[in-house]
Amino acid sequence: MRVLLIEDDEVLGEGLRAGLGLDGHTVDWLADGDSARHAFDADHFDAVVLDLALPGADGADVLAHWRATQVDAPVLVLTAYQASRDCVALLDAGADDYVTKPAETGEIEARLRALVRRGGGRAHERLVCGPVQLDAAHHAVWLGERPVAVSAFEFVVLQALIERAGHPVTREHLEALLYGWSDGPESNSLEVLIHRLRSKLGAQRIATVRNVGYRIVA
Repeated sequence: MRVLLIEDDEVLGEGLRAGLGLDGHTVDWLADGDSARHAFDADHFDAVVLDLALPGADGADVLAHWRATQVDAPVLVLTAYQASRDCVALLDAGADDYVTKPAETGEIEARLRALVRRGGGRAHERLVCGPVQLDAAHHAVWLGERPVAVSAFEFVVLQALIERAGHPVTREHLEALLYGWSDGPESNSLEVLIHRLRSKLGAQRIATVRNVGYRIVA
């Protein structure tokens, strides 16, 4: 999952980026509302963690701008508010869920998974494509009944392919999921990950779509 984090508290932001990163997610972090307003101009994110108290435009203004410009990514709001009327107002303004500070990284990660899962029309965390099964909550993969050990990066690629089973996934999309705004370690790193997945799942399982990217085959 590629997550956009909007948080001006350096300690909290670094903790969330590190914690979500350990769970295998790519986190791009912005610390002010003015930059956040334009984050979707040229990028796609699977989900957003949005603080309300920001320098520049506040979180509520950022959320309103996104929804007015047809940004439909699920947004999890971090709020210090306790009053239910404030939380209702956030949901009515376009937020998909909220957590009250302080919140554990594990809870935030679980809520993000739930938002993305519901957005994809899924009732549970297990994805299936032919004999390949993937459990997003436990970072587990099976080929038939046999568990398959995959790295964190391999898991990201495989999940993206299964979520779009039957359709090609572009190289650009996969690289954005893997590295976000950071540069990848090597120009051929995606090819290396695809090679490793093919060696574990079967060479015929992942097809190359010329000049586009890759597609998983059931």
